[in-house]
Amino acid sequence: MSEAMKAKIDKFMERWASRKLIVWATATVFLATDKLGPDEWVAVALAYIGIEGLADIATRWKHGGS
Repeated sequence: MSEAMKAKIDKFMERWASRKLIVWATATVFLATDKLGPDEWVAVALAYIGIEGLADIATRWKHGGS
């Protein structure tokens, strides 16, 4: 894979990670203002944790970390 392609993929992944955090933070604000129920917030939080976990596993696999 070319270095330019790797750079594009890395840039996309950085944006994706920040978007996930924004979604989680927004859900937390909505929960605090009673615009989102606790069940929906748990679903968002679990999705965020799950996606972050998969990203960590992929990073470890790609870079050979333990």
